[in-house]
Amino acid sequence: MILEQIIILGFSLFLFIGAYFGVKAKSKISLIMGVAAGTLILIGDLILRFNQKAGLLFLMVIAGLLIVSFVQRVLKTKKMMPAGMLLITSVLFFTFILFKFLKF
Repeated sequence: MILEQIIILGFSLFLFIGAYFGVKAKSKISLIMGVAAGTLILIGDLILRFNQKAGLLFLMVIAGLLIVSFVQRVLKTKKMMPAGMLLITSVLFFTFILFKFLKF
């Protein structure tokens, strides 16, 4: 459970850091989406503590939406940074949560 929490909180922190860099790049949408996504991941962590199945499903949905969003950005910009990097981390996070869900 501790590794799971570290990964979830780490991914949330990663999204918040992305929001910070969005501010530095003068991108309001990156700020809003980074803070929103990071907050939703934290909410998923809270749900997970009370109801593991619901929390894992919530986190999978959020990660899936992030994957869709980052795939669109990568296809549009054709750049690996930052959308490609965020796509890779979102896929890894989704995969981790999916395995946790399947073991549940």
